[in-house]
Amino acid sequence: MENCKIILAGFGGQGILFAGKVLAYAGLTTDKNVSWLPSYGPEMRGGTCNCSVVISEKPIGAPVIAKPDVLIAMNRPSLDKFENAVAAGGYIVVDSSLIDRKAERTDVHVIEIPATQMALDASLDKLANMVIMGRIMKETGLFDMDALKEGLKKSVPASKAALLDKNIQALELGFHYESAV
Repeated sequence: MENCKIILAGFGGQGILFAGKVLAYAGLTTDKNVSWLPSYGPEMRGGTCNCSVVISEKPIGAPVIAKPDVLIAMNRPSLDKFENAVAAGGYIVVDSSLIDRKAERTDVHVIEIPATQMALDASLDKLANMVIMGRIMKETGLFDMDALKEGLKKSVPASKAALLDKNIQALELGFHYESAV
């Protein structure tokens, strides 16, 4: 994709902003132009949260996204809010272990992945965001796994360096996930 606009959305505490940051750094490591725009309510953990990321071969005029190419929805309110905004032919990625309805759009690629349950089953608690990141990278081909891992390495603070391997495990879990459908 020459120009990819992504909205990541969910509750505070799900790692939405962190996942957006990983994408942004992956873009930088592959010499792309990048914008990263976080948005969250005053509630922080438990409140709504979203992040807009634009990755482009060309200069980016504005970080605000009206028609995303990719929506990553980690809760039902996010799917409800952003589903209709996704550009035709785009992608909607749904954490099916937390969202109790199907995406209604038929003109987009819908990817359902039980990311939260997969993370729990693999003892990778709170890393559903990285499971989803691995899956969307496989589906879109926006980055290869090496670029995503580099973005992750640049995003993990030194105080949490011990969690890097678990984050990489979660990326790979999502990347290799095969739907039963």
